[in-house]
This record gives sequence, structure tokens and C-alpha cells, in this order.
Amino acid sequence: MKLSRLFIIMALVAVLATGCKIGKKYTRPDLELPARLDSTMTTDTLSIADLPWNQVYADTLLQNLIYKTLENNKDLLIAAARVKELAALKRIDMANLFPDVALRVYGEKEQDNYGGNNSDDNNQFDLKARITWEIDLWGKLRWAKDQSMAEFLASVENQRALQMSLVANVAESYFELVALDNELKIVNQTVEARREGLELAKLRYQGGLTSEMTYSQAQVELASAEALIPDLEQQITLKENEIAFLAGEYPFAIDRVELPDDVMLPVSLPVGLPSALLERRPDVRQAEQELIAANAEVGIAYTSMFPQISLTADLGAESDQLGDLLKSPYHLISGSLLQPVVGLWKNKSRHKAAQAAYEQAVYAYEKTVLNAFRDAYNAIVRYNKTKEIYESQYRLERSSRSTLDLAQLQYMNGVIGYLDLLDAQRTYLSAQIDLSNAVRDKQLAVVNLYKALGGGWQQSSKQ
Repeated sequence: MKLSRLFIIMALVAVLATGCKIGKKYTRPDLELPARLDSTMTTDTLSIADLPWNQVYADTLLQNLIYKTLENNKDLLIAAARVKELAALKRIDMANLFPDVALRVYGEKEQDNYGGNNSDDNNQFDLKARITWEIDLWGKLRWAKDQSMAEFLASVENQRALQMSLVANVAESYFELVALDNELKIVNQTVEARREGLELAKLRYQGGLTSEMTYSQAQVELASAEALIPDLEQQITLKENEIAFLAGEYPFAIDRVELPDDVMLPVSLPVGLPSALLERRPDVRQAEQELIAANAEVGIAYTSMFPQISLTADLGAESDQLGDLLKSPYHLISGSLLQPVVGLWKNKSRHKAAQAAYEQAVYAYEKTVLNAFRDAYNAIVRYNKTKEIYESQYRLERSSRSTLDLAQLQYMNGVIGYLDLLDAQRTYLSAQIDLSNAVRDKQLAVVNLYKALGGGWQQSSKQ
């Protein structure tokens, strides 16, 4: 009956204690967000970032690389292991809210024989259960639970942010690799054309129609074009190795498609509301969880300055005869009130330090939000302008091609000199490469916009 009353009292104390949690409750800082992200695009609740990445990137070869990356990337595996670690630590702080029960089974056989004629058995057998419980009178343990929960959620958001970046990095590297292939193709075609030009220059020189300088210049132009090939081949290999590293594998040949003649972009893409950007981007959510954890640390430091109540109960049996163990009940109940005295100033300093750390976390969160909006605005500008750049490069490539055809005809008829023909060839080569890069940039514009708006971390199953 006494033990029953004891546990009833302890339960009542726990109920009363959980009703008191002192400290400042977390509230999101007032960010004064802009009204809209961009005036030229639709700004409703829909956003391209709401789509899973395998719907944004339709190329199956690219999809396979992304799937491989999400399965094998070492940084992502490290982040996943960190999530598991913090999940376990979170359960520890949750368990601290409840009584800790330990079981002790102890046996000791001892015999004393003082003077040689006074043999005496001094055996001891114990079977005890110890219950210890720190009453969370001020909310310290609940603040610790909130902190560990926030740290766990921050690790989850960090894993998602890493996935978002990896999906974008693989897509960027893949499109850059395809563009390098196309540039190498252009250079190889230029080399073949200049070899033909060199043969023509040689015949004209041997026929006395041009000077040796013209023939030498044709040799120089061929050599300069050939010199571009090893560098491009090197860039292609390095880009393949970069993709393989992201995929968590040793270098291997990357399967890819050819660069299309053009990439058709929609006139506008939905970008969503500014407030939704805070909820969609995992790096922003991670920063807020870290802010919540810092606020909980302030609560822990503040409640550490107040008395702590701890209850201990030993229940069981104790006897000097093993056979009488269960007939010998034993109990010990104690309570302690701990109040910092000498360490009071230390706890006050800890509280001030926690407040300063929270202030840093506020600024870090605000900086993350500013960076997210900068990324979004920059990505929208690139998306809008890349189409104009492509159209300009396309017109330049067409014009330079017509100029080259005319220059070759005039050179054959002796109307212009070889240097004029070389200028037309160089202009056309540059225009071809710039047009190829413009097509690549249109692909990258979609990647950057999708990432900046917070797309890419959603789970996508293989088709």
C-alpha cells in the first residue's frame, strides 16, 4: 500500500511538472518577403519545382546516371548515416523524460573466523530494482528533447539539400559533356575543311597564283585547329570522371546522347509564391531547424539555473540466506534537490553564450533565405535571357556561314586575298562553338531554375 501511494504521488508530481516549461517559445523571424518572384512568369501556387526530377529530365541516359548517383554517392551515404545517428540520439533525450529502471542481482559468500574458533558466515544476497527519475520541473529535459528533434530534422533536410544539389550537378555535368562532344565534332569538321584548304593553297602556290606566305599561313591555321583537339579530349575525359565520382564509382565511359540542334523552352514556367520557397528549399528548412535547436539550447541553459529534483527508489529483497531471499523485502526511497551554488555564475554565462549562439543562428537563417531568393532571381533572369542569347547566336552562325561561302567563292575567283578568307573561317568556327554553348546554356537554365526553386529532392522511383 505504501509503495502504491508512492507511485501515485510520483505520477501526480510528473503531471504537475510537465505543465511547466519556462523559456521563450520559438517563432520564425519576420522576413518581410517580396510579393512575387518575377513579374514575367506566372506566380501562383504551382511551381516547376513541385515536379519530381525524372519528369523534368526526360533523357533516360541522364536518369540512369542520377539514379546511380543517389544510390552510391558517398556524401549522400554519409548524410544518411548521420540521420540514423541523430535519430538514435533523439530517442535518448526522449527516454530521459521517463524513469530509468535498473535491475541488480548480487550474491556474496563470505566467512569470518576471528581468533580461529569463531567461524561465522557473512553471506549476502540481493535482488533489487532501482528506479531513478529526474522530475522535469522547469522543462529542461523537454527543451533537450526539442533540441535533439530539431537537430534530427536538420539532418534530414541536409540530406535532401544534398540530393537536390547532386541531381543538379549530375544534370549540369551531363549537358556540359554533351556540349563538349559537339564542340569536338565542330573542331574535327574544321580540321578536315582546313586540310582541304591547305591542299588548295599548295596547288595555287605551286601554280604561281599565290605567295609562299599564303601557303605557310594555311599550314598555321590547320595546326592551330588541330591543337584544339587534345584539349577538348582532355576536358571530355575529366568531365566523364567527374560524373563517375558523383555516381560513387571508379572512372567509366559515360553513355550520352548528341547535343540537339535546339532546346525548346516554354515561354514561361510557373515559379510559385515567394513564401512557398521557404517551405520547398531544404537548405532553408535546415537553417530553420538549426535555429530551433539554438533556441532550445537557450531554454536548456536558462532552466539549468533552477533547482533540479531527482527521485530514487530501490525495491527488492536482501538476505544472508539464499533460501530466504524472497522472504526479505527491501525498499529505499530518496529524493534530492540540486541547486547550483558555486556554479551559478557558470550557468549564467552558459545562458548568455546560448543567447549569442541563437543570435548567430538567426542571422545565418536570414542569410540562407537571402541566398535562396538571390538564386531564384538569378535563375529566372538566366532562363529569360538565355533564349534571347540563343536567337542572337543562331543568327550570327547563319550569317557567318553565308559569309564564309561567299568568301570561298571570291577567293577561288581571285577577288579577295587569303587573309580575308581566314577571317571568315575563324568567325564561322567561333560562331559554331558559341551556338553550341547557347544550346547547352538553355539546358542549364532549366537545371538552375529547377534547383533554385527547390526542386530535385523529391523521391523518384524508376520507371
